[in-house]
Amino acid sequence: MSGRDSFQPYAETRLASEDSKRALAAQHSPRQNRLLAALPAEDYERLWPALEPVPLPLGWTVHYAGDQDKYLYFLTAGIVSKSYVTANGASTEFAVTGNEGAIGVASILGGESMLNQAVVLSAGYAYRLGAEWLKNELKHHDQLLRLLLRYTQALIVQTGQIAACNRHHSVEQQLCRWILSSLDRSASNDLPLTQELIAVCLGVRRESVTEAAGRLQRAGLIHYRRGHIAVRDRPLLEAQACECYAVVKREYGRLLPREKTIGNDGGHALEVHDTYRSSVIRSRRQTVTFAEGVPA
Repeated sequence: MSGRDSFQPYAETRLASEDSKRALAAQHSPRQNRLLAALPAEDYERLWPALEPVPLPLGWTVHYAGDQDKYLYFLTAGIVSKSYVTANGASTEFAVTGNEGAIGVASILGGESMLNQAVVLSAGYAYRLGAEWLKNELKHHDQLLRLLLRYTQALIVQTGQIAACNRHHSVEQQLCRWILSSLDRSASNDLPLTQELIAVCLGVRRESVTEAAGRLQRAGLIHYRRGHIAVRDRPLLEAQACECYAVVKREYGRLLPREKTIGNDGGHALEVHDTYRSSVIRSRRQTVTFAEGVPA
């Protein structure tokens, strides 16, 4: 991306009518977000008119450090990385979000902004809710607030665990955790990410990522060739990862709504899958693709 204002919503998101919005929702339903899926039908239908569908292009910065959160983004697909950038330009990831959560929680905490940035790591889709509409909803109704507070608690757990992981665990263990967490939040087994970008997320040298991937390959956990990492044995990869992956996964499972089918009067019924549980029963051969080049 070439600047703070370089992103423009795709033409398909400039919706002229309620009918066109519902047609788009047939392919990208708000109910694919686990928070929105857990809302009672009455609360969901009240929010529906204010939910604006937006694409999440790879490399787009959802918000920069210090930006006021004008929207709360409910992800339905894709992965967003939250990181801190130091004065010298170095950055380290402290949380990732997929369809289990939302971006922009500062708007519910009263601070309205945070000193971190959020960047799309895997292209996807979201529905955003304006900050003013959100404040009004939280003022008069409590269902969404309860869900968002539980999500924020899970996010705090993830942030603290990643901080401990970055300090006390090897690059190899961190890489295992990172791959597993990314696959949990992906609808596809292919993630268009560079090794350099992974190194940035982990806050390590690119060479360290290459060396760690090589050791995992020699151990038979993955197969690395031509920019692809194929996971040969997920249970062993989980065993090789530090406890941080399991701790965060367990807390998200405890705090957030689990798999359920939800319907409502508007006809937007959708089976919402628990991405963590479904990832365990996927094929044992899963692939992470490292694309050429870094997003501009």
